[in-house]
This record gives sequence, structure tokens and C-alpha cells, in this order.
Amino acid sequence: MTKLVSTLLIFGFALSARLCAQDRMPPIPAERMTEAQKKAVQDYKDLRKQDLTGPPWSVMLRVPDLVVPSLELRLHNSNNSALSPKLTEFAIMIAARQWTNNYEWAAHSTLAGRAGLSPAILAAIADGRRPEHMAEDEALIYDFCTELLHNQSVSDPTYASMLAKFGEAGIVEAASLEGYYTYLSMIMNTARSPLAPGAKPGLAPFPK
Repeated sequence: MTKLVSTLLIFGFALSARLCAQDRMPPIPAERMTEAQKKAVQDYKDLRKQDLTGPPWSVMLRVPDLVVPSLELRLHNSNNSALSPKLTEFAIMIAARQWTNNYEWAAHSTLAGRAGLSPAILAAIADGRRPEHMAEDEALIYDFCTELLHNQSVSDPTYASMLAKFGEAGIVEAASLEGYYTYLSMIMNTARSPLAPGAKPGLAPFPK
């Protein structure tokens, strides 16, 4: 193989990788929004007290009726969860790792640390390992969430342990967190939503 051919192949692979990583659904300019989209943007601002500026919301805006119901779930998770902030963030990080969603991982890793989740636990989740030295409540959430994501079901012993610790409300909360952040991750993974400029991905793809 000549040096020229090798150079062209390398360039082609690099270009292909860049195109594959391209944002498929970037934010919609305000002047191109429909009336329904403009209303969803304003409703979002009224509810969250901040502008709708990036994913997953900017992607979801293609179906504006999804924005407010999805945001209301997000606000519930932040303000009225049946689980503690630490366990809520732990469940979110497990879902983000499952879907290798670097946007949610970046958005919530700082929140998880502030809520009391240890750097060692976050590092283990990022590596795809079961964390060591978890507290009892952390181990229960880890087992429940990973079983649900990997097996699409939860064993009787895991269910019974969760019920004894958190009650039915806690079980529904944990399951809904995995479902909600799977939903957001699927939307962003499909759209190839990028991280903020200059940000480095915290998650590597799992081996195929």
C-alpha cells in the first residue's frame, strides 16, 4: 500500500468518525420554531425558571407536547422523590452508564457527589463494575436498578429487600428513574447530542 493511499484511508476514517459523531438534531433557531414549539419553550421557562437551551429538551422540541410532561417528571425527581437525593442520583448514574450517555453522566455526576455518592462508587459505575463498600441502601438500589436494566425484571429476593427498606413508593420511584433516564438517553443517543464544547466524555462504550 502506498503512502498516499494510506493517508487517504486514514483521512477517510477520520472523516467518517466525525460525521458519525455529528449532532443530528441541533437546537432549533427561534425564527424557525412553530407556534407549538415556541409555546413549549415558554412553558418550560415558566416551570423551570430557566431557558430551554440544550438536550434532551432541544431534541424533544421536535414533538413539543412531550416537553412539559417530561419536565414535570424531572422536577419530581429533583424535588419530591420518595428516595433520598443520593439514591436518586445513584439510580440516574446507573441508567446513564447502561446507555453510555455522556450528557446525563456529565450533568449528574457533580450532583451525585454533592448528594453524598462517593467518587469510588462513581468510578466503579463508570467502569461497569459493581462498587465495593456500598452502604446497605446503596447496594439495594444498585442491585434493583442493574437487574431491571439487564434482565428486564427484578428477582423476588431483590424485590423483597427493596420493599422492606423503601416500601412500594420507593420501588416505583427506582423503576421510574431507570425508565425515565433510559427514555432521555435513547432520545439523545439517537440524536447524537454532543457534550458542551471542551467537555470530555466520562464514559467509554462497553466492549461489543
